[in-house]
Amino acid sequence: MIEHSGLSTPIYQELKRMILTQELKPGEKILQEKIAEKLGVSRTPMMKALQLLESEMLVESIPRRGFYVKVFNVQELIDVYDCREVLEGMAARRLAERQDLSTLSKLEKCFSGFDASEGIDQKKYARADGDFHKLLIDLVGNQALNKIYFISNIYSEVVRKGLLRTPEETLAEHWAIIEAIRSGDGSAAEAAARAHIARSRDTLMTQLNSSGNHD
Repeated sequence: MIEHSGLSTPIYQELKRMILTQELKPGEKILQEKIAEKLGVSRTPMMKALQLLESEMLVESIPRRGFYVKVFNVQELIDVYDCREVLEGMAARRLAERQDLSTLSKLEKCFSGFDASEGIDQKKYARADGDFHKLLIDLVGNQALNKIYFISNIYSEVVRKGLLRTPEETLAEHWAIIEAIRSGDGSAAEAAARAHIARSRDTLMTQLNSSGNHD
């Protein structure tokens, strides 16, 4: 993976934000000169930022045409969720086997302020959801796992555009993962984490198919 350096870091972060929020839409050409002028930078750091985004598969370079925001097809998304299912399942297993109280405390903190019976703020829950899944991976302490998961989760964010399922539906699943980790049962923790991702994958596929996206 290309490393961040100098001016390329803030440019990379801004371009990534534009892609994740779909300010730059899938398939759209990235107008380097226009964006460089807007950000007040030269083409060199812009190119470095684009090369980094290409290494993360958020943009693609087409010879003699330039850089475009990557368009994801259904099979790629299935592959991404399959990867997330395996990675998060493995992470949950490792955390259950480790039995670290500080780990449990951090995971519990993500959802301690939510009650499905009282109505849940979607934006706050979406942030908590993202924090939880990132924590699940980070707390394992495996840098290789972090890098692989980072790319697969970006794919999910690009397409998801918010919560796939309601907080009322997924809150219980998140707590089931936490409780399985607390129990020290690695197999149960892995199964709970994998089932959670599998349900989200199935929901996404249903949404894409109903919208006629079969590419």
